[in-house]
Amino acid sequence: MTVLAFDTSNYTTSVAVFDGEKGHNVSRLLDVEQGSLGLRQSDALFAHVKRLPELTDRLFSDIGRVQLDAIGVSTRPRAVEGSYMPCFLAGESQARVLGAALGIPVYAFSHQQGHIAASLYSSGRMELMQQPHLAWHLSGGTTELLYVTPEGVSVHAERIGGTTDISAGQLIDRTGKLLGLDFPSGKQIDALSKGATDKQTFRVKVHGAEFSLSGVQNKVEAYHKGNDAETAAYALRCLIGAIVEATKNALREYPVNAVVFAGGVASNSMLRDACEKLPAVFCPPQYATDNALGTAVLTWRAHHAAAYL
Repeated sequence: MTVLAFDTSNYTTSVAVFDGEKGHNVSRLLDVEQGSLGLRQSDALFAHVKRLPELTDRLFSDIGRVQLDAIGVSTRPRAVEGSYMPCFLAGESQARVLGAALGIPVYAFSHQQGHIAASLYSSGRMELMQQPHLAWHLSGGTTELLYVTPEGVSVHAERIGGTTDISAGQLIDRTGKLLGLDFPSGKQIDALSKGATDKQTFRVKVHGAEFSLSGVQNKVEAYHKGNDAETAAYALRCLIGAIVEATKNALREYPVNAVVFAGGVASNSMLRDACEKLPAVFCPPQYATDNALGTAVLTWRAHHAAAYL
């Protein structure tokens, strides 16, 4: 028995299956014009509609024919009132049509809940679904530090910190644009930074678990003198210093045993190295970025709720 899940986030289309033990995810970034810093929601929605059949074909080509018992889908960015983004309608419409055609239930979750579940499953820490912990959601649109507690078969995520302006992903992508890199720039910035030798940084002011990154962008532009590797590393050092300090502050108020890192920025190698002395939980990089596997895991848990409650 298998469940199918869709996630149509702002920049990635993904489809996944999960059978209670193992899963398979297929995803593809949306095309963004060179030099651009993103897509309009209408363009992202249209791109997802075109991509979903292609990715679903590839998924079932990989795994073969299976019997589907339930469909899962991420329908909004966060599980809070008023959270909405049109691009998630692409996945939701596919899920509702399939559910009705096959006569099977459809379970809806937030994109953020899916990120947390994907990180926990792929890092082998599913026991944290039943325990309070902290989680960073670090992506192109979100930089939030969350206090996560069990909520039925899923989790409840309360924002306790993060950025007050631009996100970690936005800082990285704006640095990438400065360096003439493709969008999104996370992987390229990570690779470039490994060739840097300078240790100069700018210490971001952190108030409790909150901080601002707009000033860092100005510092990066002022620092840049044509050496792309050094500029990439400088931007990351400034960002990561704030994340680590905010995490330490939060752990004093919320003395939990784990801090889970989710979202595309969580795949950064410098961030992982900087968190060695923290109770940090990092998953394989492919499951830190946007994916439907976390939604599939939550869908399985919802469909077999009696086993998890």
